[in-house]
Amino acid sequence: MKILDIKVDNMPKKEILQRVVDFLSENKFHQIATVNPEFILQAQKDEKFKNILNSCDLNIADGTGIWFALLRYGKFLKARMAGADLMEEILSLASSNNHPIFLVTNNKSLSTWEETRAAILKKYPRLTIGGSNINNNSSYLPTGQAGELLVTSYNIVFCSFGAPDQEIFIDSLKTLKDSKIKLAMGVGGSFDFLTGKIKRAPGCIRKAGLEWLWRFLQEPTYRAKRIFNATIVFPIKIIFNK
Repeated sequence: MKILDIKVDNMPKKEILQRVVDFLSENKFHQIATVNPEFILQAQKDEKFKNILNSCDLNIADGTGIWFALLRYGKFLKARMAGADLMEEILSLASSNNHPIFLVTNNKSLSTWEETRAAILKKYPRLTIGGSNINNNSSYLPTGQAGELLVTSYNIVFCSFGAPDQEIFIDSLKTLKDSKIKLAMGVGGSFDFLTGKIKRAPGCIRKAGLEWLWRFLQEPTYRAKRIFNATIVFPIKIIFNK
């Protein structure tokens, strides 16, 4: 279905994971987005971002606001899955099936791709992981050692720019020739959870749908406007949307 004209795939967790398995078994590019209220609001004023989201192969509901939005339309959310959780599931699948992974980070991020790789390898030592720290103010592909040819030799790409830059960057990978990329997903701040530079909310808080409050308390200045948009602006738009 669509929320404010943005596609959201409402399916149970088991079906989401089966779709991921199917994507990794096919020799073509698939883009996954974890859609939250901020994504939907941003897409209202960014036509390029809107078109990319609506062309993704799978849009997972991420955020309690999506649950409330579906209620407004008389539907129940079958599964809410944060990007960090889906990334963890994909890492497990990649390790079991020998899928090489490429990590793309902003060169000003808290966690570099090398630090993120080290954290992942502690849990999944068999994984082959490459990556690059680049300037996310452009859609250019990684250059030098982590060049275009190297990106195309990996099956899975995770990008941590944050929306909409990560989705725009991933969309740019679709045109690469002779690419082995099967699945690409934007993961926001998930790399910082892996490296421990930002502490994730305890499981009970996540289950209660209050992870947004936990992150606000950790980063009040950075999160204030985002929380306002997600908890005030988004509900108002949903309530008055016909």
